Amino acid sequence: MEQRTDIASLGEFALIDHLTQDAEIKNASTVLSIGDDAAVIDHFGKQTVVSTDLLVEGIHFDLMYTPLKHLGYKAVSVNVSDIYAMHATPTQITVSIAVSNRFSVEALEELYAGIHAACENYHVDLVGGDTCSSPKGLVISITAIGEVATDKFVSRRGAQVNDLICVSGDLGAAFLGLTLMEREKQIFLENPQIQPNLENEDYIVGRLLKPEARKDIIELLEKLEIKPTSMMDISDGLSSDVLHLCKQAELGCRIYEEKIPINEASKAAAFKFGLDATVCALNGGEDYELLFTMKQADYDKMTMQEEISVIGYMCDASEGTKLITKGNNLFDITAQGWNAFGKEV
Repeated sequence: MEQRTDIASLGEFALIDHLTQDAEIKNASTVLSIGDDAAVIDHFGKQTVVSTDLLVEGIHFDLMYTPLKHLGYKAVSVNVSDIYAMHATPTQITVSIAVSNRFSVEALEELYAGIHAACENYHVDLVGGDTCSSPKGLVISITAIGEVATDKFVSRRGAQVNDLICVSGDLGAAFLGLTLMEREKQIFLENPQIQPNLENEDYIVGRLLKPEARKDIIELLEKLEIKPTSMMDISDGLSSDVLHLCKQAELGCRIYEEKIPINEASKAAAFKFGLDATVCALNGGEDYELLFTMKQADYDKMTMQEEISVIGYMCDASEGTKLITKGNNLFDITAQGWNAFGKEV
């Protein structure tokens, strides 16, 4: 029989000590970590970048098909992704959780195993946080802290007319993974005897449950000596996020449908579900790829870089925000991504 230890049997302080005992300090900027009233951080003259995300059970994740270890890893990954999107390096995180009594100590150990694995992968230090009880479900709040040289950070608002619009990786896979898992969940609820059918769907399921922040792209841009003029990560879908860049820069854009990168596994899944793969890429969200603009003069540096696609360009605001289809028709780009306060907008 699987062991189950009630959280109440440990108490808050003993629980925190237990869950954070494997936290190791990796960064010289971490002066003081877990165990005091506050962490002390010294970025040695660099600017500090801070971002916070909240993950709420039933809104951002479903534990019917999300393993707790994957959830812990993803919670860290999506937060450090925001730091990379500022062209910065993540260095520390704090983790706060509110948890109901349906969760055991062993369940939280699984969650924190994923958190520690992500800290190891992204070379960040877990320096603090909080725990408390929740009347229902699980809530995770993570604050990511990073550092960047004064003249190196990149905001959303720096794009100029004729800058190229680029995206890393491929888009739409996480949404298709969500579509698959929700379908299998409904089948299971109707008939618990039927086992989930996830054969040949590893790619889209992995992109949903265990996304990776693109630190490799930041390292590549540094190596190529390319500084983006604006940047953000794609969490709400390409259409919503490219509109954010346009709004901040007070510009319009042209996006070429044929240039939007979509993995073959995603195309196959979209076909199976009767969905348009391009629509999934535009409106799906949770890809956590990097969307950025750069000067046309840097284009030649991008040749042979398979992980980055040039998908369009910025134009004057009077020209609007348009998608150029494969048939050479123009359509307005509209925000239809994920809305945490409802369903879709």
